[in-house]
Amino acid sequence: MIFNIQEQAEGMMAVVSGRLDTPSAIKAQQEIAPLLDNADKQITLDCKELEYISSSGLRLFLTIRKEAQAKGGKVVIININEEIKKVFMMTGFFNLFEIK
Repeated sequence: MIFNIQEQAEGMMAVVSGRLDTPSAIKAQQEIAPLLDNADKQITLDCKELEYISSSGLRLFLTIRKEAQAKGGKVVIININEEIKKVFMMTGFFNLFEIK
């Protein structure tokens, strides 16, 4: 799993690729530091290359959301595939995030 993070005019963009399971979520905690540092802006998570997400991955997304809420920012998720969308629907995460 890789977070490719880029700064944009409206905030931060992270392209999430690969599998977001327990081992990769632990590693990603360090990778998302730039997102959390800029959580007062919009954070866009582009999931077009995300293949799988576990409960640990969902918890990581929730951490980003909580930090953004605390700092007055927001999280937008784009390009989720049907499998990831099903996971978001089953867990209620579809209602927690702005998904485009």
